[in-house]
Amino acid sequence: MPRALMIQGTGSNVGKSLLVAGLCRAARRRGLSVAPFKPQNMSNNAAVTADGGEIGRAQALQAMASGLDPHTDMNPVLLKPETDTGAQVIVQGRRLTTARARDYAKLKPQLLERVLESYRRLRAAHDLVLVEGAGSPAEVNLRAGDIANMGFAEAAGVPVILAGDIDRGGVIAQIVGTQAVMAQEDAGRIAGFLVNRFRGDPSLFDEGYKLIADRTGWRGFGVLPWFADAARLPAEDALDIRAEARAEGLHIVCLRLSRIANFDDLDPLAQEPGVRLTMLAPGEALPGDTDVVIVPGSKSTRGDLAFLRAQGWDVDIAAHLRRGGHVLGICGGYQMLGTRIDDPEGLEGPAGSDPGLGLLDVATRMQADKHLTEVAAVHAATGQPFRGYEIHIGASDGPDRARPFAHVEGAAEGAVSAHGRVTGSYLHGMFRHDGFRAAWLSGFGAASATSYDSTVEDTLDALAKHMEAHLDVDALLAAAR
Repeated sequence: MPRALMIQGTGSNVGKSLLVAGLCRAARRRGLSVAPFKPQNMSNNAAVTADGGEIGRAQALQAMASGLDPHTDMNPVLLKPETDTGAQVIVQGRRLTTARARDYAKLKPQLLERVLESYRRLRAAHDLVLVEGAGSPAEVNLRAGDIANMGFAEAAGVPVILAGDIDRGGVIAQIVGTQAVMAQEDAGRIAGFLVNRFRGDPSLFDEGYKLIADRTGWRGFGVLPWFADAARLPAEDALDIRAEARAEGLHIVCLRLSRIANFDDLDPLAQEPGVRLTMLAPGEALPGDTDVVIVPGSKSTRGDLAFLRAQGWDVDIAAHLRRGGHVLGICGGYQMLGTRIDDPEGLEGPAGSDPGLGLLDVATRMQADKHLTEVAAVHAATGQPFRGYEIHIGASDGPDRARPFAHVEGAAEGAVSAHGRVTGSYLHGMFRHDGFRAAWLSGFGAASATSYDSTVEDTLDALAKHMEAHLDVDALLAAAR
């Protein structure tokens, strides 16, 4: 019989995504056909699926852990914030609408049917579905109409494991307090708890662990020590990108935009021993020893262009170029490097136009049709083939397109400035490919010394073994119904 188990957390960013990824790999190691599922995700870090849609990047990693290609059923509702109060609503891989938080609440009842439809397809096709919650079931003010946590668990009849994060402190209150505020029916759906991210000797928490079990009446499935190699896996949040501190090497600086998107483009660079990667925080000046500036993707290109200027980064980039530095713009960053961005229909915010940074002679016009596709490309400068994906609205054109960044099916893609030190491309995921990354780095006198996909696969195996060593994984999987 197909079974399912849901991991919910006492809060956001308690490690649910990594726990599900590790359990997916552990189940696969046991010969089970397993698939990940997240009813609702909120992230601007999206992956393009083979069926031409988009899902949260965390579910793409979990699919990899399961030995599957990413599919839109794995994350049927994806919210992509465009402003502080509104988000694009992606349903089963396709844009449905843009909604404010209050309006989105009205959509939830009709979205639940789509969520259950995707879940049932996965459950019918696999031995086990491992479900990831969103936020926390302790947010009982959001329980009515919920599709992300207990609302889904109730509708689908899925048992729940509650994960707490001891690294934040107060994990006893996290878990016991969650039970205290929940409705009795919801608390009854919880099959047990686990404690995540313990630093040091887990036996030191034996008394606290017992106290949680005694207070809640829930079974404990173990205390999981901190998994240091998590930094080798694609980051779900831009704040999670942690390059090793290095005193030398090619210095690449990425601007941490307010609506930064698809920032996992940077993960392979962060792992290169010959690279220093800096995620430049708002208010910080561009370091004088920067070799390459990356202007990353954005969910709100014109909004983040204004944000970039507000930090003074436009002035910093101009000085960087005068010193002989290089700039790479990816997707929204590519659009910002051009002469103008026109959004007459207000697809990413208020309708209007803004001058770009003027570093590439191309102009962009936003268009309603979203471009979602995986591509095979050839880097124009080195002849290196690589695979990537496009996920954007808008098209860019102008004289600098005569010097393309790459060729896709024989067509020119991207643009390069006349002096060759400013480059723009719509292609995400290019640095995952070892040959391209090595060729690109060699152009700056740096060598590549990593195999990225092998590193991720090895780290997923290590994560599964780490969980098996410290949690009762067999009992967790047996709790699935």
